[in-house]
Amino acid sequence: MTENTPDVSVIIGAYDAMPYLVKCLESVEAQTIGADRIEIVAVDDGSTDGTGEYLEEFAARSKVPTRVVRQANSGGAGAPRNTGLALARGRFVFFLDADDYFGEEALERLVAMADKAGTDVVLGKTVGVNRNAAKSMWNRTVERADIHRSNVKYTLSAQKLFRRDLLVRHGMRFDESLTTGEDALFTLEAYLRGSGVSVVADYTCYYLVGREDGKHLTKTGGYVPRFDSAKALMELIAEHEPPGERRDLLMMRPFTVTLLNQFGPVILRQPRDILLAKMKLAAPLMAAYWTPGVADRLRTEDRLRLTCVAMDRPDALLDIVAFLQAGEQPQRVRRRGREYLAYPYFRDPAVGLPDTAYEVRGAPGPFTVTRRRARRLAGLVAGPVLRRVRRMRAAGA
Repeated sequence: MTENTPDVSVIIGAYDAMPYLVKCLESVEAQTIGADRIEIVAVDDGSTDGTGEYLEEFAARSKVPTRVVRQANSGGAGAPRNTGLALARGRFVFFLDADDYFGEEALERLVAMADKAGTDVVLGKTVGVNRNAAKSMWNRTVERADIHRSNVKYTLSAQKLFRRDLLVRHGMRFDESLTTGEDALFTLEAYLRGSGVSVVADYTCYYLVGREDGKHLTKTGGYVPRFDSAKALMELIAEHEPPGERRDLLMMRPFTVTLLNQFGPVILRQPRDILLAKMKLAAPLMAAYWTPGVADRLRTEDRLRLTCVAMDRPDALLDIVAFLQAGEQPQRVRRRGREYLAYPYFRDPAVGLPDTAYEVRGAPGPFTVTRRRARRLAGLVAGPVLRRVRRMRAAGA
């Protein structure tokens, strides 16, 4: 490294980012690491609101070395990030969204952690401003997180510190063919290829802003891109992890974050042909990656929904989701040391869903009945609920 090599290249992809961009850039200037240890590579992705002009004005007056690239709108976050990555010179890069901003000590703390731990990716505590942000991975600061068993696999956004040598060595870029989830694919690849992942949880490094106008750089179109994203992520996991526990632990992320959301209450409001199309898209993923090791780690209701998808039972899925949406509680059944939740179609031979889909993992619950009585109670409870929901759906069709 030469003497003028910055510690961090802050890469900012910006599309119609005013007025949020002002605070974003101010937060970079305010970094305690010092202007001489950072640079900004800002890419205006075809803005029409003065974003590009503001970036150029900032570059002319800021003490932080700033390069501005203006390009035609790409329609996603991947292309401007790739443009910035190609120009970056720092030991590390950080992808800062133009809507968001840093805590003042963020880069100083993140770089110090990377240098101390020798890790290639560092996560800084993130909080939401006018929006939700993941919380489960910020319980404690750790020098080396277990990417398989910890919750770091549930934060795959690109807003992290990456060692640039890792990205260059493996030719890593954002997949511009994906309109959603390209950041998850990039970040998980860095987790898998890198020398380790650290977590800085004792200081708020990043503020994730919800725009009042609802505009964000990434634009998505319906459910098909979600399945494309899940497929790419599952294929990446399978490429790096052989079948077994470690693969199953990572597969939890695309199954729970992406697929489950596509087969939740939304299917009660969508036309049936969309549900069937979704199940067709999911079928090869379920066939390739749905294993007992994944299923056993899910909550009973989630395992049951995905079992319906895997077995191509759209009608049973609709009824089970309707039952869940109505807030009804299934009876608990205990038999031969195992416990089950008698959701609709439990032990129904006409549908054929296995008992394992209904099984409760963990400590037994307080209320149990015999399996025969549970089947009768499930029918008595589910029947009126499902008939009511079906009438509502028919009336809205």
